[in-house]
Parts: sequence; C-alpha cells; structure tokens
Amino acid sequence: MGKPTGFMDYERKTSRALEPKERTRHFHEFHIPLSEKEQQIQGARCMDCGVPFCQAGMQIEGMASGCPLHNLIPEWNDLVSSGNWEQAYNRLKKTNNFPEFTSRVCPALCEAACTCGHYGDAVTTKENEYGIIEYAYRQGLAGPKPPRVRTGKRIAVIGSGPAGLAAADQLNKRGHHVTVYERDDRVGGLLMYGIPNMKLEKSVIERKIAVMRGEGVEFVTNTDVGRDLKAAKLLKDYDRIVLACGAKNPRDIKATGRDAKGIYFAVDYLAAVTKSLMDPGRKGEKPGQVVSVKGKHVVVIGGGDTGNDCVGTCIRLGAASVTQLEMMPKAPDTRAADNPWPEWPKVCKTDYGQEEAIALFGHDPRVYQTTVKEFLKDKNGNLAGILTVRMEQRKDEKTGRMTFCEAAGSEKKIAADVALIAAGFLGSEKYVADAFGVQLDGRTNVQTKEGTYETGTARVFACGDMRRGQSLVVWAIREGREVAVEVDRSLMGYTYMTVQ
Repeated sequence: MGKPTGFMDYERKTSRALEPKERTRHFHEFHIPLSEKEQQIQGARCMDCGVPFCQAGMQIEGMASGCPLHNLIPEWNDLVSSGNWEQAYNRLKKTNNFPEFTSRVCPALCEAACTCGHYGDAVTTKENEYGIIEYAYRQGLAGPKPPRVRTGKRIAVIGSGPAGLAAADQLNKRGHHVTVYERDDRVGGLLMYGIPNMKLEKSVIERKIAVMRGEGVEFVTNTDVGRDLKAAKLLKDYDRIVLACGAKNPRDIKATGRDAKGIYFAVDYLAAVTKSLMDPGRKGEKPGQVVSVKGKHVVVIGGGDTGNDCVGTCIRLGAASVTQLEMMPKAPDTRAADNPWPEWPKVCKTDYGQEEAIALFGHDPRVYQTTVKEFLKDKNGNLAGILTVRMEQRKDEKTGRMTFCEAAGSEKKIAADVALIAAGFLGSEKYVADAFGVQLDGRTNVQTKEGTYETGTARVFACGDMRRGQSLVVWAIREGREVAVEVDRSLMGYTYMTVQ
C-alpha cells in the first residue's frame, strides 16, 4: 500500500483531454497523460483492500464487476506509487497481454468496482496501467522476448482481433509455432478497423505486432479462410486450429425504405475511414472507400460505443449535423437505489463524441426512446430523411414482460443524407463455421463443449466474440488466454500455462 491515508490525502486526477473544438481538427489521440510523478501520487490513492473488487471480474446481476483479466491491480498500484515501474510492468504482464490496448479502450470495469468509488472517487487504475505500459516501451522493457525452446507443434489462429492475438501470444510464448491468418490487409481485427484512431492510434497496434513478429509469431494477411484458403488444408498442415473471427454479423434495421442509397453499417463506415487515413490515396464513394459526410446531415442509429465513435468520426469529417437515435430510455445521472456498488453503474455516460457534438452543435446528439419507422427517399432513390417514432414501454398482458411499442402520433421527420446503422452484432459469420464443420448455437455463436473452448470438430477450438458474442476487449483477451491453456494441454498432455 503506497500510503495508508493516500485515498484521503490525494484527490483523483486524470489526464487532460484537449478541448473538443481543438481535437476535432485531427484523428489523433487527444489525452495528455500525467507525468510519472503525478501518476505515482495517483497510485498512492489505492487502499490495497482486503477484498479487492477491482480485480474480481465476477458477474453480479448479469454484468461484470471488476476486471475479467483479474489484473493484480493493488500490487501494481503500490509499485507505481513507489516509483518501481519495472516491477509494476512485470506484475501487469502476468495477466494482461495487451495493456497498451486496454488502457486506451477498456471502459474500466476495475474503476467501477473500486472501493474508493463507493463514497468518493475511484483510483485512476486505467491511467496507471497506461503509465506502466508506456514506461515499459520507453525503457525498452516491452521488446521481443522469443521463447528459448520450440515444441515443434504448429497452430493456426484464424482472426487477429484481441482474442486471436492473445491466444497466439500465449501459445508462442509456450514454444509452439503460431501462424495468425487475417482476411483484411492489416493485423488487428476490430482493434484496427473498428475503433477510430482518436481512441486507439494504429501505430500502437503496429508497435505490438512488431514485438510479436520479433518473438516468432507469423502473420498472414489478405487471406480469407474458408474462401481463399480451404479449411481442409489448414487441418492438414497444423496440429490445432483456433477460430477467433469475431462476431461481425451486423444487426440490420428492417424498415420501409431500407434500400435507399446512403445507408451504411457503422463498422463498415469506420473501417473505410481508417483505411482512408492510413492510405491517403483513397477517395470517392466506391465500395470499400470512405463515404463523404462533409456538409451532410448524418443520423447514427444506435446509442452504444460504436454509435458514439460514428458521431466523433463524422464531426471530424465535416458533417453539418449529427443525430444519434437510442431506443432505450436515458439512464439516470447517478446510481439508482436498486443498482448499488459494486454492480456496474447503470448511469448516463456522455462519451467523447457526444461531448464534441454538444460543443460544436450546442446540444446533445442523442434522442432517446426513438427508432426508425421509415427511411425516406428522393426520386433518385437517395436517402432524403428519416421518419422516426417514439417508443414506450408497456407490459405484455400475456407474458407479463415489458416490451417496447410505438407511441401513437409520435412520428417525426428528421433531416438525413447519410444513415449509419450501429445496432450491434448478431454473431459470427456462418461461412467460417461451415468451412470447419462446427456448430452454431441459437445466437449464431460457435458452439463449444460445455465448460471448454473445444468445438465438435476434432482439433478445432473457438474463442472470443465468435464464441461468446459481442463483448469487450478485456473479455476477448481473457478468452484468448484461456483457449491457449486448453490447446497447450491437448497438444502436450499437460500444461503449466496459467490464465492469471
């Protein structure tokens, strides 16, 4: 424990974000981190609780409380507070393969469960993690460390998102030969093309991939397994297969006029923008290229993180206005009585994109309890507006469940030249499952044997969003670590690998 009274003596202090009107001029990360000395003081706020909920990662009322990776948070907070950054890095790496990613994009489940946050302000655990990993890179501590002995076993990992990368990293460290296949032109999955640059600079991903290459992991891009490369060949060439292809089947909006020109899935739009930034020669509105929103009225359908990312992205690209439709009611600003700590706080969160919309347009872009009733088209079939309707919660007389119904007379027309559908994902893409002969469950996720990551096809395993459905980066990393243990045991007859 850095200082027994640190949580009382020091106030919570976080990195400074650039003002919205300044940061929307570019696509770079916009937080100015604390100095090492300031971060040490924040580390000293940790109470080293007898029961540290921050690292519990347990389910309470159906939602995670604390870190699913079971990071040794009180330990490395204490080491940060004493300035022992190298040891803090060693403790952090025991449970987290990619703190450079989680310290930027994780919603900080650890801080929501922090005991200090029960009556005051939580410890800045996420920023302490950022300070640790960036110190490690600056000091040369995070460079390649290839395994000294190789087992001769060969493993193919299909998909290079956080789950696939975590599995590959763990299995490579064990000494197995690992090849990661990615259908896109760059490694990273949704980290690369689903999360905008201002949340996660792509150089951060490339930096880590360079380390993994230096440690012996092989990456094969522009290869769509199940189409470009047959599953039978991989099953012949490799001892084990790990499917980590994500849950990229987007949920659509079934409304009249859906065929209008100017309607796109959010993840496709975000990917196109990132590609245009990394390959500046891309222009126009051809398939796979960035869609112009400059001077246009944009409607984002969906109130989650992806929807917020679309808001921030469209503002940076010069949209005339951005409206975000959210079917659910606005969450309370503070915890409700039936949502006590250490449950995940079900409160209203105003994220960076919404902050920017408020600063530039003068109002919150979110419209709650509202959905699309009809996409309006002009005579050329282009999107010309959206007819929205307000939703009301009512109890179903037969089932007793609360359902959403249209409120009579609540239709409203809003301006829309471009619509981005950010309504989440339905599960994995079927062609990969079919290629390997694995079964899908009722939610179109890959079905594995109960309590394991093993599919019904011999030597084939699955992990991440492809197995559990759309989730967080930390859950993907945990699944990648856990599947690696099972794969290792199946190959060697034993394992000394651990998840935590």
